[in-house]
Amino acid sequence: MDFTDLTNFTDWELGMGTPDPEKLVAEKVAMANMPMMPTPPTSEQSSPEEEERLMVSVSTTFFPGAHLSLLPGRCDLIILSSDAVFFYVHCHSLLEASDNNFDSFLSAELTKDSEDMLPIVSLPETASVLNVVLHTVYYMSCSHYSPSPDTLIAAVDTLVKYGIHIKAHIAPGTPLYSIILAQAPLAPMPMYALAAKHDLYELAVPISAHLLSFTLSALTDEQAAQMGSTYLRRLFFLHLGRIDALKRLLLEPPHLHPPTPTCDFVEQKKLTRAWALATAYLAWDARPDLSISAMERALLPLGEQLSCEQCQNSLNERIKPLIVQWAIVRLGSALAQQSSCMRAYDDLSCAILNSKLGV
Repeated sequence: MDFTDLTNFTDWELGMGTPDPEKLVAEKVAMANMPMMPTPPTSEQSSPEEEERLMVSVSTTFFPGAHLSLLPGRCDLIILSSDAVFFYVHCHSLLEASDNNFDSFLSAELTKDSEDMLPIVSLPETASVLNVVLHTVYYMSCSHYSPSPDTLIAAVDTLVKYGIHIKAHIAPGTPLYSIILAQAPLAPMPMYALAAKHDLYELAVPISAHLLSFTLSALTDEQAAQMGSTYLRRLFFLHLGRIDALKRLLLEPPHLHPPTPTCDFVEQKKLTRAWALATAYLAWDARPDLSISAMERALLPLGEQLSCEQCQNSLNERIKPLIVQWAIVRLGSALAQQSSCMRAYDDLSCAILNSKLGV
């Protein structure tokens, strides 16, 4: 895969409000109302404490009688999370989605004798994580639960653990892909590292748009090792490529106009020198997330020092397309003009990173 694809997006700013808190995935239900579950005997007059002990937490999506599958058949299995939440599911649906029998927790024989009582399988994950996993298995969206980035990251790792092919379930158009992308602005680096770890290229591309303001020196060794040399290189070249594109766009000064009695070539050189100083300032402190307003603040004041109307027009005609070009710059075209030396450095850097990471 070519790096030019990774940076094929325009410069845009995303306004983010306060993220929605993660919603509860279960509610308390009396055990006596739960079908096909063992319930302890109760006395005619139960105390409030006894009633509380006879309450269980059941998933608000995976509950008895929920319409989860187009296939006929009722739920024949109960999944119990580490924080004691019950999920009513179809064993065959989980087995079909997994290539390792859910890490050997499940088998087809598990539900053969479940006419009177459903088997219960305890899993070590929390209800929030299992809620995302089960929604993914059933191709349902869990966006209404507002799972946090940490929950989504743990859920993706859990999908891999239980033998579920994540590239089929985290592809453009799938529910999990959409919710991860929606949460990416809240934790862009962990989300990018997650996509890189599992080689989810089509997810890493849009997430990388949120990393333009990321300071590369803040990258931890753990994050670098998690994403691997290929995606680490792409992240570095994402930044380097945009900075290189910015410098090339700033290089050309405003065009000179034919000399006039009040503004000859010597006078016009003042604008060229002022442009060089202003663009040198931008290039010296260049960042891949340089805003349009910052560019305008540096270049527009140059016109205030010009008494020649033609010089002012020439400056404006240079600034307007520059702003447009920076707004729609494609780093693919910038990297296409790399020298063979840079391409050789690309291969060398990848090999060095591989050796350092032990790949």
